[in-house]
Formats: sequence, C-alpha cells, structure tokens
Amino acid sequence: MSLKTRLGEHVREHRTGMLYDLLFALVWVTLVSALFDHVFTSAPRWAYYLCMLAAIPAYFGFLLSLAVAREQQ
Repeated sequence: MSLKTRLGEHVREHRTGMLYDLLFALVWVTLVSALFDHVFTSAPRWAYYLCMLAAIPAYFGFLLSLAVAREQQ
C-alpha cells in the first residue's frame, strides 16, 4: 500500500476529527493573539506563552464536551 493511499484513507477516516482539531487551534491562537495584542499589551511574554500552553487542557475539555453532547443526543 502506497503512502498516498494510506494518507488518503487516514484523512477519509478522521475527516471530522481533523477539522475540529484545526478549527479549535485556529480559534484559540486567534483569540489569545488578539487578547495580547489589544487588551493585555503590557503583559509579560511568559503570560502569552502560558495562555498558548493552556490550549492543551482546553482542547481535551472541548473533546470531552463533544463526547458528552453526542451521548445526550
């Protein structure tokens, strides 16, 4: 099986999950960047990086909430 075929299968199999991952990352980075560019302009750089790092637990909370919402439907 070629790499192209395996990659195509993987994308077809995980399409919605990959889309959620991408959308979450884009929204998170945009939100944090906007906050630190326009609201917290004098905040230290480490606070910016800490907020970016907070995306990891926030992402897993997002996935958990999706799973709970799907179970309730």
